[in-house]
Amino acid sequence: MGSPETTTTSFPSFLKPLITIDASVSLFLHTLFKPIFPIFLLLLLEYSADFWFSFPVSLSLFLASPSFSSLFIPFILGHLLDLALIGLIKLIFRRTLPHYNPNMSPAVRADNFSFPSGHASRVMFLATLFHLIFQNHGGLISDFILRHFLSDVLAGAFVGVLEGIVAFRFLRF
Repeated sequence: MGSPETTTTSFPSFLKPLITIDASVSLFLHTLFKPIFPIFLLLLLEYSADFWFSFPVSLSLFLASPSFSSLFIPFILGHLLDLALIGLIKLIFRRTLPHYNPNMSPAVRADNFSFPSGHASRVMFLATLFHLIFQNHGGLISDFILRHFLSDVLAGAFVGVLEGIVAFRFLRF
């Protein structure tokens, strides 16, 4: 498996054991999952969580939907906040990317710093924002576009909640 590289710049000595453990566990997980996940799936995830993909999508939806433009303002401003905050934190910590996966970044990279993950922050930002915006009426979008009857949407929402509960309670490994 090779020795993990603690790819950091100068951190306080009390953090070095944590950084070494983090690098070891990360290398172990990389080695474990690399043969399992096809490269196209990993590349799809890489692109979909990239700022240069998700921000233009949000901006396009804002510009294409004047009647719903206020709905997309938090997406645009949130992307800019994410870019600024993650960029600032990365400049402070300057932890370099892991050495064992150099070819896994086809997306345009603004820096070579790893901490914190911009992809992880962006995905969680989008998931949280979608949840907060649509928590009370998200299922009704299907009804608004006249694809289903209201009872179809309500029954589908009920089944979806049950599936989520079952998946959370019984389908975890």
